[in-house]
Amino acid sequence: MTTIHDAPEDFAAAALAGFCAIHGRNVRLVRGGVVRSTETPKGKVSLVVGGGSGHFPAFAGYVGPGLADAAVAGDVFASPSTAAVARVCRHADHGGGMILGFGNYAGDVLNFSVAAERLRAEGIDVRIVPVTDDVASAPAETAAKRRGIAGTVLVYKVAGAAAEAGLPLDEVERITRHANDRTVSFGVAFGGCTLPGASAPLFTVPDGKMGVGLGIHGEPGIREEKTPPASELAKVLVGTLVAERPAGARKAAALLNGLGATKYEELFVLWQAVAAELKVHGLEIVEPEAGEFVTSLNMQGCSLSLMWLDDELERYWRAPSDAPVLRKGVAIEARPATDILEDREDQAVYGPASDASRESGRCIASLIAGLAAALHAAEDELGRIDAVAGDGDHGQGMSRGSAAASAAASKAVAAGAGAASVLAAAGDAWADRAGGTSGALWGLLLRAWSGAFADDKAVSPDAVVAGARLALDGVTRLGRARLGDKTLVDAFVPFVETLEKSSAAGKPLAEAWGDAARAAKSAAEATRAMTPKIGRARPLAERSVGHPDAGAVSLALSAETAVSFLRKPQG
Repeated sequence: MTTIHDAPEDFAAAALAGFCAIHGRNVRLVRGGVVRSTETPKGKVSLVVGGGSGHFPAFAGYVGPGLADAAVAGDVFASPSTAAVARVCRHADHGGGMILGFGNYAGDVLNFSVAAERLRAEGIDVRIVPVTDDVASAPAETAAKRRGIAGTVLVYKVAGAAAEAGLPLDEVERITRHANDRTVSFGVAFGGCTLPGASAPLFTVPDGKMGVGLGIHGEPGIREEKTPPASELAKVLVGTLVAERPAGARKAAALLNGLGATKYEELFVLWQAVAAELKVHGLEIVEPEAGEFVTSLNMQGCSLSLMWLDDELERYWRAPSDAPVLRKGVAIEARPATDILEDREDQAVYGPASDASRESGRCIASLIAGLAAALHAAEDELGRIDAVAGDGDHGQGMSRGSAAASAAASKAVAAGAGAASVLAAAGDAWADRAGGTSGALWGLLLRAWSGAFADDKAVSPDAVVAGARLALDGVTRLGRARLGDKTLVDAFVPFVETLEKSSAAGKPLAEAWGDAARAAKSAAEATRAMTPKIGRARPLAERSVGHPDAGAVSLALSAETAVSFLRKPQG
């Protein structure tokens, strides 16, 4: 159990602040992450890494000379928001362009990609390299769909060394992609992890069994097997990875990773067996590492990562680095940074709004407050549904995001904002606070919906219907989910189509919305029979069958909650 905390929702932020207080020689805290506390040459390519918290020492532990320039930190097991990624990247920009590295998870891909678009518009040359090392999450033929686990450390080390050597952005990108293409990982779990404040682990493993092919966000393995002795476990790990050995590969960098509750002594015992097994396969291991590098809170388990080395990759793997948890080679001379990082809270400024639009804005704020209350009440149930084949954080994310949206909407109303600005502010706050895929999608949904509103007139029923279509188009365009993928979209499409049809038939907005809410609820229930095709649940597709999709359920719940609000007399 994750025992030491105050407010569970503040766990990630408190842990990051404590980490920076201890490791001030390497890092300094900024809002949403950390940056180097040492001087960095102008014109250097920046490496910015990141993802959800709960994986210490990933990702802040890899910031320092010879490795990353900054790390972005989301909440526990949740992607950092688009705003957080962009904010930290601006602090880390040295003028040479930027590589963004993260595990290949839907929320990270979405948030880092949208942030990259914003940064490019500001004149920063940004390249995105998702790490795809987990062989359990997709076959070799579709390696681009694999998620990123502990192999991220190997890839970041090479990328950081190439950037530190002063190579131009194109070369650093090429080398980073090359490192990713030649990195593979595979892991097992003996017990699940428990989120801060939760009373039970996200999954359990029967005594004497191990989950094979686990994820690092609390996802269980793809199958269960009897726990073998160390020598046999080594054969499982090594054999799985060596099956993807490139022709001619004779050397490898190896990283044996503990997931949070596996003793170092156990890893050392296992390493002896792993090293012997690698030798059987004729592999020379270069500067191996064993310890905790990418954890999953208090999960009991381990993973093995290999990077198939050529001369170029070996040079950068051996190169010096001085990060809190990965120090290699000779000491890198670095002086403390002397620049001042300005990290003020963003101050929203709203344009003039008509009285009618401000009144609509107040109604929108009231509606979002109702959504926040309903989603907070459903937090545990949504988490339970999500934990079947995911990481169990959907309820927390929806509760956090909707609460932040409600606060932002109220603040915008108090500042005199009109309807469009109130809804847009709510969407941005939802995405920024919730993180993860659902946070990004709800942020997109609300901001896109606001595009049908205005600050100089009241919101009309026609504008509500038009906004629903804009929201759906935004979610499907950037989220890339389609009907049948077992996501939020499976409930959202019938909601929007029914709303449009009922409205076109002349029904009042409250009645048309009620029809749409019922369609969404029915569609969400129908996702029980579906097999997930994208996202974290995809590797555990069989477990998901028979259970509804958490995102579809929460969207249907939100739609249903709004019905009673729309039926109340407003004014």
